[in-house]
Amino acid sequence: MHIAVKIVAATLTAALVSVGGYATWHIRTKLPVREGSIQLKQLKAPVSVAYDERGVPHIRAENEMDLYRALGYVHAQDRLFQMEMVRRLARGDLAEILGPKLLETDKLFRTLGIRARADEVAATVNPANPSDMALLSYLDGINQYQNSHPSPLEFDILKIPKRPFTPQDTYAVAGYLAYSFAAGLRTDAPLTHIRDNLGPEYLRIFDLEWHPEGVLDQTASASMAKRPALALSTKDWQGLNQLATLSQNALEAAGVPAFEGSNAWAVSGKRTASGKPLLAGDPHIGYSTPSVWYEAHLSAPGFEIYGHHQSLIPVAMLGHNNRFGWSVTMFENDDMDLVAEKTNPANPNQVWFRDAWVDLKTRTETIKVKGAPDVQLRLRRSPHGPIITDVFKDSFGDTPIAMWWAFLETENPVLEAFYELNRADTREKARAASEKIHSPGLNVVWANAAGDIGWWAAAKLPIRPPGVNPTFILDGSNGEAEKSGFYSFNFNPQEENPARGYIVSANHQPQPASGVPVPGYYCLPDRVQRLDAAFRDPDRKWDIAASQNLQLDSGNGYGPRILKDLMPILKGVTTDPYEKAFLEPLELWDGDYSRDSMAALLFTQLMYELAHAAMADEMGEVQFKNLLKTFALDSALPILATDANSPWWDNINTKKVENRFEIIRIAWVKTLRHLESMYGKDLLKWRWGNAHTLLHPHPLGMQKPLDILFNVGPFNVAGGRETPNNLNINMGPGPWTVKSGPSTRRVIDFARPDKSVGINPVGQSGVLFDVHYDDQAALFSEGLYVQQHMSAADVKANTKSTLTLRP
Repeated sequence: MHIAVKIVAATLTAALVSVGGYATWHIRTKLPVREGSIQLKQLKAPVSVAYDERGVPHIRAENEMDLYRALGYVHAQDRLFQMEMVRRLARGDLAEILGPKLLETDKLFRTLGIRARADEVAATVNPANPSDMALLSYLDGINQYQNSHPSPLEFDILKIPKRPFTPQDTYAVAGYLAYSFAAGLRTDAPLTHIRDNLGPEYLRIFDLEWHPEGVLDQTASASMAKRPALALSTKDWQGLNQLATLSQNALEAAGVPAFEGSNAWAVSGKRTASGKPLLAGDPHIGYSTPSVWYEAHLSAPGFEIYGHHQSLIPVAMLGHNNRFGWSVTMFENDDMDLVAEKTNPANPNQVWFRDAWVDLKTRTETIKVKGAPDVQLRLRRSPHGPIITDVFKDSFGDTPIAMWWAFLETENPVLEAFYELNRADTREKARAASEKIHSPGLNVVWANAAGDIGWWAAAKLPIRPPGVNPTFILDGSNGEAEKSGFYSFNFNPQEENPARGYIVSANHQPQPASGVPVPGYYCLPDRVQRLDAAFRDPDRKWDIAASQNLQLDSGNGYGPRILKDLMPILKGVTTDPYEKAFLEPLELWDGDYSRDSMAALLFTQLMYELAHAAMADEMGEVQFKNLLKTFALDSALPILATDANSPWWDNINTKKVENRFEIIRIAWVKTLRHLESMYGKDLLKWRWGNAHTLLHPHPLGMQKPLDILFNVGPFNVAGGRETPNNLNINMGPGPWTVKSGPSTRRVIDFARPDKSVGINPVGQSGVLFDVHYDDQAALFSEGLYVQQHMSAADVKANTKSTLTLRP
């Protein structure tokens, strides 16, 4: 992508300078039109779109199909380039506009089977189905806008041809969402490498067992069942490393944000100041310009929702009205298994499956590449799923790796599910809608004004053979990869109106009442423990302000938990007075990642240096870098710190046998040297906020000087990895750019749901130079909120312009 942008960067900059007035006029033709009257085909009656001070459209229609057609139109004029990029990523069409640099990303997404599955589902679209009619109307609104207006500036720069948006695109985007939740491609290979090439003693620190007691009172388990190693060659492992790296980098290369975590809670009326339920949520997603959510207030006779929408998806994925509301968090269940197939020595296109050799299915797809010949891609599929190693067939050995993925193996009527959730004013309706979400796994946290609260872990959970841990690559020849079906939804973790009066969801391992284990890539328990501790006081009455404060909490117990074991060692191995002076901030640290914290800066760098000094020698730099981008190290480091006898402490590249004291000493010295290289010895600069910054990158902002035009930020911010204010970074050396975090912060008190508050991290519009391109970014970085107008009086009082769409 960098090559494609370099070609136009200087040209664009020079053009803007040299043609001044013409450039200004040209740019104005790209801006959204938010007032006046515009004709829209197939409307049955006029539609009013009132824009408030943040550019949020309040759409009033006389029927629901007009409503969705109008939503598509206004969504497109603010976000058409975002829609184009996300559909091209999901369908494997990026190289057509960005050139050979994105070919490997396209190969990956074609190999995943998202495109083929989307085409299958789109063929079943039924105009008699209300959710399908909503989709078709919404897409028609997008296409009408695209056909009647100049292309966005990004289209001009990249020479993107216009083409209609289709249901195939929408279902492919749903597949992209499911893929971005799935950690199997990024995590299974490194952990299997540790198990098979290093041994169970090395694996012990990763705490991969299911905790039947839950994690709110967690005691780490280290027992790992011994299983035979897979017969993978050195070349196979190299290919898996390459695949994991591509899986990590694919979303970043396309400038499309990944979904990574979330907080949500619902509090019953007996625990709130107003006496009515309260709902709060902040899904954690990668940052980008524009942001992932598009806010819209929709109303028609018998229907109203204030919603947060994804590109090309007509129904709100987060929403509320006067009667009910919901938020979602990532379930983090493992719905993707990697399976090593056994091939027939006499026929490489056959694999061993259920005591017989079976043929692989084959299809061919064509990838168009800008400035290069088309690429023919031969894709194979085993009974377990697509052969994902075909994307790098020259890099792998002789063992094909298949991918079993619930997204490809279930009916998954996710659009219908959210269409119904947009109308779910009772527990029964919300539960029934949640049951239709099969993949990706989502926690639906819901409340209504009648006094109910509920949580449903929504996913199709496969029935795996006893003792199988899908965290590792499975053997396709011995039955451990087989699924005997799916559990009934009532086996899923869920709660309705719990006696304690609140529900908290924070991507942690749940404790299902059914007792059925749910393997997954769950986040650290520290975040949910921090949230749960705030709710445990039964006499505390919750309101919007209290929930805002909790969403902005920048601390957790993770740092102090590790330092409890490390500080005695650090004191013992640190003799230099200068180095000793830095131990005091760590010893006094309460785990708060405030902007002025020196301890947060020291601790974050120390964790990277400790992990690198202990593990990079055994894993190799490529595997280690892949592991850094997962959450596996978060649970490993506390266990490693307590285990003086762990084999990780020895550096296998030296003749002597190192111990914990020596490795911690090395990590501490490297920590101080690295921070000195950043800030010198001016300790006033050694502050977390100087090193921890939030940038909202635009796909074209990856190349200078376009970054100045398109990117928003950076901002110095508080918060950190797995704090409630989860402004998350990849573990690595400082400075750190935030990779993901709250994609919005919403709080609704159902005593006055029309006075709910929220915030967009950047702005409503994705159109450069529009007033709403970045008008909320500074507010967001400071932890501020704005009102989400919903009552007729508030909408009228805050309307800045009105657009009328007429038949």
